[in-house]
Amino acid sequence: MDASRSARRAQMLRRHLAPEMKMASQQVSANATSSAADAAEQEKDVILYEVIDGGVCVLTLNRPTRLNSLTNEMQALYFDMLDKAAADERVRVIVVTGAGRAFCAGAEMELLKTIGSKDRQPAGMTARRSLQQSQATRIPKPIIAAINGPAAGLGFVLAMHTDVRFATKGAKFTSAFAKRGLVAEHGSSFMLPRIAGVSNALDVLLSSRVFLGDEAKDLGLVTRVYEDKDALMKATLEYAREMAKMCSPASMAAMKRQVYEHLDRDQDTSYDESDQLMTRSFKHPDSKEGVASYVEKRDPDFQGLKAGYIHDK
Repeated sequence: MDASRSARRAQMLRRHLAPEMKMASQQVSANATSSAADAAEQEKDVILYEVIDGGVCVLTLNRPTRLNSLTNEMQALYFDMLDKAAADERVRVIVVTGAGRAFCAGAEMELLKTIGSKDRQPAGMTARRSLQQSQATRIPKPIIAAINGPAAGLGFVLAMHTDVRFATKGAKFTSAFAKRGLVAEHGSSFMLPRIAGVSNALDVLLSSRVFLGDEAKDLGLVTRVYEDKDALMKATLEYAREMAKMCSPASMAAMKRQVYEHLDRDQDTSYDESDQLMTRSFKHPDSKEGVASYVEKRDPDFQGLKAGYIHDK
C-alpha cells in the first residue's frame, strides 16, 4: 500500500516538474548554441576587408549573431582597416556595411557592464575612441556607409563619422546614450549638429528615440534610402564604382579635407584657402587629365594619390 502510494506521488511529481525540466533543458541548449556561435565568431575575421573591381574596398563588420556589436579589439581593428584602405593603391573609395541583418548595434553589452568597474580606466579609453572616430574624417578617401540594419549607440556614432550615408527603409537608428545614463559620446556632439542642425541633433540625443530610414533621410542623417539590403548594396556599390572611375582621387582627398577643416574656419579664411588650393590643383596631373578627357569625350585616366596630394603642391 505504501509502495503504491509512493509510486503515485513520484508520478505526479514528474508530471508537475515536466514543464520546468523542459524549459531548463531548452535554456541549456540555447546557451550552448549561443556559446558555440560566439566561439565560432572569435575564430573568424570580425571585420572583412575586400577590394572589389572598380577600385572599391568593402569593409564588413562581421559579428552577425551579435548584431555586429563592437568589442575594444574590433574597434581598434576597424580603424586599422581604414588606414590599410587609405594606403592601398588599389582603393579609391571605401564602403562600410554590416554582415547579416544589422549595421552595428553599438558596444558589446559585456563591455558596457564592466566600464564602471574599479579595475577599468574609462577616461583614457573614451579619449582614445573619440580620437579614433575623428580619424575617419582624415582618411583621404571617401567613406560611404551602407546602413543595412540597426545602427545604435557607438554604431550610430561610427555611421555619422562616414562621409556619405545610405540606408534601408527598415534600418533603425538611435543614439541610445540618454537611456543608458551616458552623454553624447565620441564626438557625436560635434558631428550631429553639423550634419542635421542643432535642433535635430538635440532631438536625437536627448530623446534617444528609435527612428527608421525614411526619417533619417528627412533629418539629413542619410542621403538615400532603399527598400532592402540587396537594393542598398547594389546602389551603394554602383555609386562607389562611378565615383572611383570618374572622379579624381586627388580632388576628392582635397575636397574632403576642405569640408572638415573649414567647419572650424571663418568665412574669409575658408575662401582664401580654397583659392590657394585651386591654384595648386592646376599643377596636379589629374587637372590636365580631367580637361583632356572632357574635350576628347572619354573616361578619365587619373593618376590619383600616387601623383601626390593637391594640398602638397
